[in-house]
Amino acid sequence: MDELTQLTEYCRALGAAPLQAETMARQLLKRVDQLAVERKQSREESMTYLLRLVAQGKSGQVPPEFCPNVDKLK
Repeated sequence: MDELTQLTEYCRALGAAPLQAETMARQLLKRVDQLAVERKQSREESMTYLLRLVAQGKSGQVPPEFCPNVDKLK
């Protein structure tokens, strides 16, 4: 099973409709490659990071890197 198929199935398991799941999977793969270059890290590290964000988002958790730092606003 290739990456696109695996990610599509993962997105479907999270509740996405079939077409939406494939679109999400394609976007994730594109972003994985972008992050790997931007952060000079492996695709695996980028994939792990993005899948963690997706799982946290699905469960309603806000990752620390997306929370505003109240001290900086003062």
